[in-house]
Amino acid sequence: MDFRQIQELIKMVNKSNIGELNIEQKDFKLTIKQKEEAITQVVSAPPFPVQGLPVPVAPAQITAPQTPAAAASAEKAKAEPSNNNIIVKSPMIGTFYRRPSPDKANFVEEGDIITPGKVVCVIEAMKLFNEIESEISGRIVKILVDDASPVEFDQPLFEVETA
Repeated sequence: MDFRQIQELIKMVNKSNIGELNIEQKDFKLTIKQKEEAITQVVSAPPFPVQGLPVPVAPAQITAPQTPAAAASAEKAKAEPSNNNIIVKSPMIGTFYRRPSPDKANFVEEGDIITPGKVVCVIEAMKLFNEIESEISGRIVKILVDDASPVEFDQPLFEVETA
């Protein structure tokens, strides 16, 4: 296969509902995977703690063995009662990364302005790298987790000052 044919295959996979395409010919092997769309959800907590209320949990999708498990990327935000700061929490258990790869720059730094849809970090869960996108606009006040650290579900990741 030449480069042009591979590009055409990628375009066809992007336009279809195919999740993954594998092609093997003699000494040539090609795998094309469809990028999974992140499902985002914002939940606001009451300004004071309430005992006995269930916490909504984003369900994980269970898939066939060769298809990557699609973790529902849900971003949770909780309002701080004393000011305009919002705590962005982890939507899943995994390993927190501030950059897409070791040789790339961090997604965000303290003081950066973010808008909805901007990728703020990556959480690796079960060998899948899930991009976590911002659901809010504001300025990163504090990054609460060290790079390459394990995180729990609902663990605070960022403190964001909203307008």
